[in-house]
Amino acid sequence: MGHGDLMSKAEDVADQFLRVTKHYLPHVARLCLVSTFLEDGVRMWFQWGEQSDYIDSSWGCGCFLANFFVLLNLLIQLGGCVLILSRNFVQYACFALFGVITMQTVAYSILWDPKFLMRNLSLGGGLLLLLAECRGEARSVFAGVPSLGHQSSPRHLLQLGGRVLLILMFMTLLHFDMSLFSILQNLVGTALIILVAVGFKTKLAALTLVAWLLCINFTFNAFWTVPSYRPMHDFLKYDFFQSLSVIGGLLLVVALGPGGVSMDEKKKEW
Repeated sequence: MGHGDLMSKAEDVADQFLRVTKHYLPHVARLCLVSTFLEDGVRMWFQWGEQSDYIDSSWGCGCFLANFFVLLNLLIQLGGCVLILSRNFVQYACFALFGVITMQTVAYSILWDPKFLMRNLSLGGGLLLLLAECRGEARSVFAGVPSLGHQSSPRHLLQLGGRVLLILMFMTLLHFDMSLFSILQNLVGTALIILVAVGFKTKLAALTLVAWLLCINFTFNAFWTVPSYRPMHDFLKYDFFQSLSVIGGLLLVVALGPGGVSMDEKKKEW
């Protein structure tokens, strides 16, 4: 079997997967995407004292403002997730969750940690894809109304931005050592994230990244195997749900397609 035949067979498998799952894949994608916000909102409730003490000690803002920060994070994250999952006021919910990402980036000094910053940006990419999905649903209501050039439409630009930001998560998974496995993993992973970013063989590449990230997530971020009183439990839990959110974003890429600003779309014109 030649390379072209193998690629065609793999694309057929991806198309078959999409046909079978098209009715519930977007729902699974949204649930995965908001999972890190759900987990963080619940954690704010159960670790209220620890979180408020950390904010107070880090910023010297006083007990009232520290508690208000925790309350604001809890309400916005849980409320935003409920709105997104129920498909109500999704755009407002996305903007609110963007605000939470920005607040936490500053409050927890994530801005100066490249790894955590890239992971937060990848969450933002997932939210951009949710906004793109909303714009697609709104447009379907006015299907007969003429629109501007499709390639520069806001929806397709949101999809481009979402794809590019999503792949930042995978850049944090690259290992810079000389073992054969690490070199192979880096080469394959880099090739896949480039394909998703430029929108070439997008659905197949995104599905492959989903499978890869699922394996990594359940193997290396198994927080349930670590006692809850150990600090490593919370670190692994944080990584697990952030990775799950990026998986949700990639599933949205599969469900929505790459959009107009992509090589897959350009191929249709050649």
